[in-house]
Amino acid sequence: MSSGSDKKTGVLGGFKAFLMRGNVIDLAVAVVIGAAFTNIVNSVVKGVINPVVGAFGTKDLERYASCIKGPCTRNAAGEVTKGVYIQWGSVLSATLTFLITAAVVYFLMLLPMKRWQDRQAARTPAETKPDEPTEIELLAQIRDALTEQRRGPGSGSDSVPAQR
Repeated sequence: MSSGSDKKTGVLGGFKAFLMRGNVIDLAVAVVIGAAFTNIVNSVVKGVINPVVGAFGTKDLERYASCIKGPCTRNAAGEVTKGVYIQWGSVLSATLTFLITAAVVYFLMLLPMKRWQDRQAARTPAETKPDEPTEIELLAQIRDALTEQRRGPGSGSDSVPAQR
């Protein structure tokens, strides 16, 4: 009779195997790093990128918009009161934030992890596989099998012919 601890170990072992799969770890790293660097990335976008873009227009990317159905007006709070705006500045800001976050995750986490995995793989001795037959050897084996099949079973050259 199996005890409850065997089942628990099996479940925990399965859970551990699930967590240690590469995709789950990569996803967890991306989520944690993305969440941790959100404020830093937002600060970089607002403190560096927006002023650079602001050199050519307004400092606030959120204010970049195009009126597609006018006349377009806004109140003092910046809310649209009349017309239809496409607010492409907020899309640009979100895209820049995403690209910076993706670069941080890639260069600070995934690239070093990949290098570490490559070093670990290089340290383990490679399994020696038996040499696979070459194309010529395979063709010779096929030829021999076909020749044997044509002769029929038991009609090898070393057999003694029956006498009458």
